[in-house]
Amino acid sequence: MSITIPADLLPADGRFGSGPSKVRKAQVDALAGVWQTYLGTSHRQKTVKSQVGRLRQGLRELFSLPEGYEVVLGNGGSTAFWDVATFSLIRDRAQFLSFGEFGAKFASCAKKAPHLGAPDVRVADPGGAPAFEVTAGMDAYCSPHNETSTGVAVTPRRVAADSALTIIDATSAAGGLAVDASEFDVYYFAPQKSFGSDGGLWFALMSPAALARVSEIKESGRWIPDFLDLQTAVENSVQDQTYNTPALATIFLMAEQVDWFNAQGGLSWCADRTSESSGLLYSWAEASAVATPFVTDPALRSGVVATIDIDDAIDATQICAALRANGIVDTEPYRKLGRNQLRIAVFPAVEPDDVRKLIGSIDYVITQLA
Repeated sequence: MSITIPADLLPADGRFGSGPSKVRKAQVDALAGVWQTYLGTSHRQKTVKSQVGRLRQGLRELFSLPEGYEVVLGNGGSTAFWDVATFSLIRDRAQFLSFGEFGAKFASCAKKAPHLGAPDVRVADPGGAPAFEVTAGMDAYCSPHNETSTGVAVTPRRVAADSALTIIDATSAAGGLAVDASEFDVYYFAPQKSFGSDGGLWFALMSPAALARVSEIKESGRWIPDFLDLQTAVENSVQDQTYNTPALATIFLMAEQVDWFNAQGGLSWCADRTSESSGLLYSWAEASAVATPFVTDPALRSGVVATIDIDDAIDATQICAALRANGIVDTEPYRKLGRNQLRIAVFPAVEPDDVRKLIGSIDYVITQLA
């Protein structure tokens, strides 16, 4: 069945993906302006290092980092950082909160690491979230801030345990949800969500305690692959460079986005904007006869990734297909969750007015399918 959504219902920009996410035209225009002076130049020289420095300073400002915290970066994305953490941040045993695909994957990395003790994994069913419990023998407590697969978000809180680190996976949260830097030791993320850039890099905001842990483990003699050595990443980052060649376009696009965030009002502006957009979706779903928020507890609903269940009488895959045919893309649910659902990302680059248009388009498609 072919459905043509009326033009007056269509968003100006139809990208609502959970990553890669919408990239603003202004970012791309700025990148095009440095195609000859920046792209294709040495990452060890001032031209590139100045952009890395610009980005690190912008992140320091965005997250209001306390004295002694460092912005560290490396190649490989958040998936690589799970392995980095198992080598350079966890001494022996860590407790993990697992309430979706990505928290479970980090826990799995630690479980398979032969040099670590058995992890303590606290699991909640999709749509909910477990809580940390101070437990003897744990030297790290690890949790996602936002679970991209399910649309659940929790508020990072430091675990009050002697010398233990609080490590937060912020891949889809950073830049879109509020966070207090005093509540974490490591807050790591990638560029392809709120920051409107491409994947392939990881960033970690690290406290003095985390930096000391990295040094301690390095000096212990533990074997660490060079590419995953967090001490090497720290030493390079403070020089505004990476161990090996990074994606220059990714760095520049992200730096443009971070500067835009800070110019608009910083992290509070970002969080208010995503809250407005996600609130529109949740309010619509609560009032709808055929849609409901998947996350039943409003306190756990993500401000950046809204998951909306659709009544079984209507096939959500047909809704997504009709939207895609009309230029509204990446509203499909996380594949492994297996629900009749829409998953809609509303990172800060997404205009709330486009979310209003999206809702009108979804309603139109549902009417046509019915």
